[in-house]
Amino acid sequence: MTAPRTSDGIAEPEKGTAGRHPSPPGLDLAGLGGWLGAHVPGAGSDLSATLIAGGRSNLTYRVTDGTATWIVRRPPLGHVLATAHDMGREYRVMSALRDTSVPVPHTYGFCDDPDVLGAPFYVMAQCSGTPYRLAAELAPLGEERTRRISERLVDTLVTLHRVDPAAVGLADFGRPQGYLERQVRRWKKQLDASYSRDLPAAEELYRRLSADVPAESASGIVHGDYRLDNLLVDDDDRATAVLDWEMATLGDPLSDLALMVVYNRLGEVTGDDAGVSTVAGAPGYLTEAETIERYAAGSGRDLSRFGFHLGLAAFKLAVILEGIHYRHLHGQTVGEGFETLGGAIGPLLDAGLRALKEKH
Repeated sequence: MTAPRTSDGIAEPEKGTAGRHPSPPGLDLAGLGGWLGAHVPGAGSDLSATLIAGGRSNLTYRVTDGTATWIVRRPPLGHVLATAHDMGREYRVMSALRDTSVPVPHTYGFCDDPDVLGAPFYVMAQCSGTPYRLAAELAPLGEERTRRISERLVDTLVTLHRVDPAAVGLADFGRPQGYLERQVRRWKKQLDASYSRDLPAAEELYRRLSADVPAESASGIVHGDYRLDNLLVDDDDRATAVLDWEMATLGDPLSDLALMVVYNRLGEVTGDDAGVSTVAGAPGYLTEAETIERYAAGSGRDLSRFGFHLGLAAFKLAVILEGIHYRHLHGQTVGEGFETLGGAIGPLLDAGLRALKEKH
């Protein structure tokens, strides 16, 4: 059952019985209170929390002891793909980037003891800023501010991809050699793990991707799910934090740019009702060509085989959405807007097949 939403978009806590305050879905406040009090200096153990609505993968909560406030992240309830919700990886990469020019939240602690919440989780600071998801949210800002925000989205990605993984202790964070080939195999495996229906276009896209993997660009830190609603932007249009690092690794950074482009294409086709980002439709937002050109100029990377990356991004996004669709069918999602996602997967796969022919 979906938690009711307040006017500010935050899901209200379910009515429960644990402790003085009710526990929202997936967050045992009594267990968390004991852990937080022992691991975060000055933290109280009598907590209240709200589920931050809108996440379709890991669950995110705002937690307070009445004095301080933190953000807690844990995997989704129920069916979980093998490596798609790795709390330890997310915690490690944000901690490693703390002293770089990449804006990330301060991290306080990670727990892999299932006896506390039933799943691994970590605690980080609450950061100021807005994660813009819809064109309607950007439109009141005006074209100039919208353009500036979209420019900083691209520039922040360039900044991330300039970080030397070894210099921040992430030399062993992934295996950059053969990254693209492994990505094709991995997302096919993930698709098979969430099987609920036949998707012939997915099989064809997988076949074509497997048959023509290009040489990779210089490796770097890959966010894995980069888009505007995973970036907090303050009132001065500055990027304050990049969020949602659960799929981060080392590999070909062009995959981040491609996924951002594909997200924008999907949002323009589906509109607000499908629950995906529609920011690219806001007046003033960088066009797709401007986005790609700005990234190419800032990074100096060769985008001559960008069509492959777009096809792979479409395949990856389709698999992620199919996993969410699977969990929705089995009553294992928390939140709203899941019922329309299944219908977007076919067009997304078709777009991926067309993208393989694109030249840049």
